[in-house]
Amino acid sequence: MHIFKNLYIFFVLLTSIIFFFSTAKVQAKSFEISNIEVSKPFEKNFSKNEVLDIGFRKGFFELINSILRSEDIKKIDRIRLNEIKSMIESFSIKEEKFIKEVYYVILGVTFDKKKIFDYLERKNIFPSQINKETFLFIPIIINENNQDLTIFSENEIYKNWNNQNNKSQLITYLLPSEDLEDLNLIKSKSEIIENYDFKDIIEKYFLDHSIVSLIFKNINQTKVLSRINIQDKVIIKNNSLKNLDLKKENDINFLINELKIIYEDIWKEYNQINTSIKLSLYIRVDNEDLDKSLNFEKTLKKIDLISDYSINKFDRKHVFYEVVFNGTPNNFINILREKNYKFDTQKKIWILK
Repeated sequence: MHIFKNLYIFFVLLTSIIFFFSTAKVQAKSFEISNIEVSKPFEKNFSKNEVLDIGFRKGFFELINSILRSEDIKKIDRIRLNEIKSMIESFSIKEEKFIKEVYYVILGVTFDKKKIFDYLERKNIFPSQINKETFLFIPIIINENNQDLTIFSENEIYKNWNNQNNKSQLITYLLPSEDLEDLNLIKSKSEIIENYDFKDIIEKYFLDHSIVSLIFKNINQTKVLSRINIQDKVIIKNNSLKNLDLKKENDINFLINELKIIYEDIWKEYNQINTSIKLSLYIRVDNEDLDKSLNFEKTLKKIDLISDYSINKFDRKHVFYEVVFNGTPNNFINILREKNYKFDTQKKIWILK
């Protein structure tokens, strides 16, 4: 009996040691880009490595388009391939085939999050959290010559808005239904449309975010007044575009694309990560329940504001983590509270309750 007891203790300690060394230095999260499609004719000097390099660059910019504002993307559009490859953690070929002397491949590429953020920080660029959300979108075209309002299915922007969506797009748009009551309400507000908050319509959809886009058209230019509601914050944006004819498909698509870039940039700015802030937090977790530590680590990996974390020390009862967080202590507490974690923060080393 004594031998079995000692064996049990040995295996518990062995498991603990394995657990300790397998998690001693952990990067909070990688960026995974999947289903990157590349093709190239199978010619005399065909090189599979060249095809993979095209996929690596394509995957990198797919990621960058998700986390950077349009003006920041331009700052790194000439990044060298070697720099991109140095930030790749791993890649896999999901599918490859030859069809009519053309080589087709589908790749998955995993980028090292810390290396990506370090590269951007050297360029003085702050990334954003990849936070996908649904916005209610209400576009209204206003003819400046006679003040007529064009709403819902009569509106070319409304009809075509969701026809084309970028793979890297963070915002999903919900267009309002063609409710006769809403139609009459909007028309009744035509004289004060610029100051109307659309609250009566927005509240019907139970969404935290919304955009009302007033598109004023005349012969010379198209002006857009956007009222962007992000939770309780209201952002007003004015834009002007010349020589657009909203009866032409190309001009309609151009305007839609421009507006989506503007709204994505505003959303990314709202969710921007100041990577220059590197707050070290020290957290003690009860080790008697192994799942508690493992689940805590899984949670840390999913939080973009966590740069990385490591286990400082380890004993029979506790695991001691150092978490590097791009934000304030209160911000960390609030984010973890949403994920049902609470801390005793009275001492330098916080205790996970």
